[in-house]
Amino acid sequence: MLKMCKPEKSVKEWEVKVKLLGDGKVENLKSSMVSRSPMKLWVLRAFTTALLWTCVIQLMALGEFWGPRLLKGWPSCFNHPDVEISSLPAKLVLPPKRVYKNNGYLMVSCNGGLNQMRAAICDMVSIARYLNVTLIVPELDKTSFWNDPSEFQDIFDVDHFITSLRNEVRVLKELPPRIKRRVELGMFPSLAPISWSNISYYLHQILPLVQKYKVVHLNKTDSRLANNGLPLQIQKLRCRVNFNALRFTSQIEELGRRVVRILREKGPFLVLHLRYEMDMLAFSGCTQGCNIQEVEELTRMRYAYPWWKEKVINSNMKRKEGLCPLTPEEIALVLSALGIDHNVQIYIASGEIYGGEHRMKTLATTFPNLVRKETLLGPSDLKFFQNHSSQMAALDYLVALEGDIFIPTYDGNMAKVVEGHRRFLGFKKTISLDRKVVVGLIDEYSKGSLSWDEFSATVKEVHADRMGSPTIREVIADKPKEEDYFYANPHECLQLLDESLSSI
Repeated sequence: MLKMCKPEKSVKEWEVKVKLLGDGKVENLKSSMVSRSPMKLWVLRAFTTALLWTCVIQLMALGEFWGPRLLKGWPSCFNHPDVEISSLPAKLVLPPKRVYKNNGYLMVSCNGGLNQMRAAICDMVSIARYLNVTLIVPELDKTSFWNDPSEFQDIFDVDHFITSLRNEVRVLKELPPRIKRRVELGMFPSLAPISWSNISYYLHQILPLVQKYKVVHLNKTDSRLANNGLPLQIQKLRCRVNFNALRFTSQIEELGRRVVRILREKGPFLVLHLRYEMDMLAFSGCTQGCNIQEVEELTRMRYAYPWWKEKVINSNMKRKEGLCPLTPEEIALVLSALGIDHNVQIYIASGEIYGGEHRMKTLATTFPNLVRKETLLGPSDLKFFQNHSSQMAALDYLVALEGDIFIPTYDGNMAKVVEGHRRFLGFKKTISLDRKVVVGLIDEYSKGSLSWDEFSATVKEVHADRMGSPTIREVIADKPKEEDYFYANPHECLQLLDESLSSI
């Protein structure tokens, strides 16, 4: 036993002292002890307590340091015999840090919905890598229609994001104090990069600003890197960020897995990205099937957002051009024409459908097994995700990746990014509807110009080669918006695609 403090004198020692002192002095000694004993006891207790705490802290430190080496199997408070060593997670092996001269810091503010921001993050990581700058964890959009206050770490596993990319680019959660002070003083440029730019734009226009000011802020980061004409290393890094580094939080991942388990227990399921939400209709000006009051409401909303530049829109003309999302009634016809089993589970991946149950009546009657995350999960499961549209969209994203078939009714950002991710996962079936052809066929069928068999056969024929199969991304010189979107078909990153094409 270690001696924590010096023991008190024994009774015999006190008796000897009394004899030596004599009776006359004993009374003086007693009175002295009585007067001083409270103070002496208090000091002694304080000293003993401090000494004991010091010993405990020292032992805890020694236990943590030597425990794994020396204390294995020893019965002590530092061991947990109920926990088997084999059950502990293996130590995470991190990629080596990339060593390079840091040219400065890059701040990024993403705009748009979840998948628009997701693609932008992939672009910005790639840009930071090739400018040799330190990337600050991107800021997510909080001012768009969805008004979602979620931070990056509320949706994505921020620590995994940082560590998984450490051999490519240095990522920090916040600026160093010295650089942060410059930002607080406004001593930095903030700008929106030119859309669809190649890497030379960033090397010759953005890098000099970083070197001059030490920090640059890029905003409106969607579609700021070209689809094509980039070095293979950049394209592969974009894929690595998208398919590996951007992992959702454990809470979102677990809830997504639970939804998929519930669906799988009942058999195959189709994921329908029904983009018939209020914001989409207001933004696009598509009012097919809406009544006068609804048309007015959507128009007011479009004018309320100044960054939605197109205000006066001819809905009928836009629909005929294939620029409108299909309505629930239209998609019911298309799914039937494609031969989809009417009893199959259809998971609706979307926000609130404009018009509610009334607008969903035809689709629900034709395909009665319609489900949503809100019908598969209880209110308690979703309470932390309510009023956080990006987190809810992340759940839909995870389910969409696992569906036996994925069908989007509009080629928005989620449709494109999910299609590309499903290609990466082995070219899972994704039916990309040719809306311009489809609405024309629907109108012909509705007028009686086509029989059902003719309508169904034509719909199947049109989409026979639009199932997410391997294909080279289309390139259209000087028209990047009309090209195949990189994140819908990142063919440079798909090994299976390369092997398939080389065998032809």
